Amino acid sequence: MIEEMREARRAAGWSQQTLAKRLGVDSQSIKRLEKGVGSVRTLVMAMTALDFRLTGLGAGKTLHQQLRATRQRRSISLAELAARTGLSKTTIASLERGDGSVASLLRLLAVLAPRVRRRAPERAYWGQDQKDDRDSRFTPGDFMANIYEAFGDIDIDPCANAASPVIARRRILLDEGGDGLVDDWSGELAFVNPPFSELLKWLRRAHDQWRAGNVKTVVCLVPVRTDSRWFHDTLSADADIYLLQGRVKFLDVSGKAQHTPFSLMLVTLGATPRQKQRYAGLVPGFWLARDDLAIAR
Repeated sequence: MIEEMREARRAAGWSQQTLAKRLGVDSQSIKRLEKGVGSVRTLVMAMTALDFRLTGLGAGKTLHQQLRATRQRRSISLAELAARTGLSKTTIASLERGDGSVASLLRLLAVLAPRVRRRAPERAYWGQDQKDDRDSRFTPGDFMANIYEAFGDIDIDPCANAASPVIARRRILLDEGGDGLVDDWSGELAFVNPPFSELLKWLRRAHDQWRAGNVKTVVCLVPVRTDSRWFHDTLSADADIYLLQGRVKFLDVSGKAQHTPFSLMLVTLGATPRQKQRYAGLVPGFWLARDDLAIAR
């Protein structure tokens, strides 16, 4: 599992320093973590940041809930598991509360769930020939014109790119040392067209910044991906979702329009009825009723 996490970090293009910054810890903590040393709390934070989820465990919203569910499903008592792992009952109970050390967790998993592994990450794919630069896609100006008209001027673009035509008062640019997954957002309206390979991370970040009151309204342009548990348990309770008719032709780095091989939706947080009505009058599609989302849950 530790090796898979290291590979997940590298696949995301992050250094140990970058991951440490996103977690609010020092680089040494990440170095120790990737050697199987450190706290479970740091491990769980890293798993969340990397969208690193496990399969081969029992049901549960958190890792410690999954551990407990797995033990109970296999009808193993704390005493029996302690004898088989060489860990104390107190240590196992601590792990089932979300505490403890990574070393103890790995010893526990070796006995309790020896086949545990990383679940395949959720992604939205372009064509195979475009896979390497699938995140270098920019929202076209004609699409943005309807965003401006319906929702108003954009105060912040937290995942901006220098080549993007999106007009915003503040743009957070990785090339300038910014990071929208770390830096606080601000203003009335945020527009988010995230790297689709990190879709859930950006939706979680948008939701967190909106809930914190850092931005009043958030508009996210994302693929229609509704299969994650977090979408159903958390996002759908707060978001208004507009299913777009047809396909948006994103721009590549040269400004050329590209076919998009999947459907898209707007996920909005804090949108007013007037804003929603204006957008529906400009762009073909429809708003999902909140009742529909409640039934889906």
